[in-house]
Amino acid sequence: MSEAEAKQIERMKAILAAQKAAFRDERHRPLDKRKGDLDRLADLCRKNADAITDAISEDFGTRARQESTIAELAFVIQDAAHIKKHLSRWARPRRVAVPMTLMPGKAVIRREPIGVAGIISPWNYPFQLAMAPLAAALGAGCRAVIKPSEVSPATSELMKRLIAEHYEEDHVSVVTGGPAVGEAFTKLKWDHLFYTGSTQIGRLVAMAAADNLVPVTLELGGKSPAIVTPDYPSEQAAKSIAWGKLFNAGQTCVAPDYVLAPNGRESALGQAIIDVAQHQFPEASSDDAYTSIVSDRHYDRLNAMIEEARASGAEVLQPEHDSQAAQAARKIPPTVVINPSDELAMMQEEIFGPILPVKGYAELEGALDYVNDRERPLALYVYSTDKRQAQRVLDGTISGGAGVNINLLHLSVPDLPFGGVGASGQGAYHGETGFQAFTHERSVFETGKWHPSRLLAPPYGKLAERISQRQMK
Repeated sequence: MSEAEAKQIERMKAILAAQKAAFRDERHRPLDKRKGDLDRLADLCRKNADAITDAISEDFGTRARQESTIAELAFVIQDAAHIKKHLSRWARPRRVAVPMTLMPGKAVIRREPIGVAGIISPWNYPFQLAMAPLAAALGAGCRAVIKPSEVSPATSELMKRLIAEHYEEDHVSVVTGGPAVGEAFTKLKWDHLFYTGSTQIGRLVAMAAADNLVPVTLELGGKSPAIVTPDYPSEQAAKSIAWGKLFNAGQTCVAPDYVLAPNGRESALGQAIIDVAQHQFPEASSDDAYTSIVSDRHYDRLNAMIEEARASGAEVLQPEHDSQAAQAARKIPPTVVINPSDELAMMQEEIFGPILPVKGYAELEGALDYVNDRERPLALYVYSTDKRQAQRVLDGTISGGAGVNINLLHLSVPDLPFGGVGASGQGAYHGETGFQAFTHERSVFETGKWHPSRLLAPPYGKLAERISQRQMK
């Protein structure tokens, strides 16, 4: 560990202590202050939009300003506004019924902030995936420390500066650093730890948090399938699938990771996807609208997947492109692989890039079995004009979220919980579910000065016997 990392870890510990002290002094942050906190977050996005999109593009090498505006800035602004709009209702104590055997009395669920949250965010949407959990935490009345990814340093340093300009350090803070800082971050005694990233690292985060019994939300990933039923036109499926797969060059946790198509239609669907990609990005190697792969390491990994598929004899489809220019710009051209072997890396790992395997199936039940034989995915998409067929796919599979005749956009619906299941994550957020992730539901039962339960105190007599027998009926 370097001296700089050691200093950052000490600073991180000091910030956590200061935030815990501040939380004790303001255990219940008033709703008007919370709404102000959310307004500041939205203002931060609006006033610094150019700087934020420039930093993100710097981290990737190239990223379309429109993609960053839609998926990062607008997302956070709308999320903050939605939380603010509904906050008073979400935070309101809720009365629940009291059984006759416990009357008279009043039972209430109090929704209280859980405390100080640690938020670990990834590089693929470096602003949104830090600020959207922060918005939920602020709405709940919590304080928070964010540890962004070292893979997106320009965005991380900018967030650190902007947060310091808009919030007191004992309220919200950003700490930066490499793996050593991240590992130390997971071992601190947060009141809640929120992690977005890979399943592999998510396991380590969960184990580190368990030492302090810190509750965790794990937003992970996995191989999200798209199933095209026999009735759905290939050209229509291609338009939707290509859009979702190529947004941010596939570096999206809910991007379609592979497609299951009826036997005999794999190549036609694959070529249709390539045709759409060619239309969207006529020259992917030099088009500024087509996002670069975030680092040389990630580029080499994706390129190795393609070469492995070629060596195996699989059919690899790509639009015409300048391979040398693409490599210089760290861009992987849109790539479809027809019926790759399940032993290939692209079928074993989450791809996280613009490579799309298309595999055939004989019967729809076989496609469902294929999905169910693997880890539960973060998302699942079904394309069908037959509502019964779509329902059959939804009923016959398990995934964190799902889309019917659309992909990606389920995570943009404010009141839909977003999260995984099994290896793709635990817990969820967005909307009221996000508010609840950083909230403790405290159960309170209240009675007057005297309550009939006093009659059940020892020494037990005939009255206590009659009461207990009545409760058994």
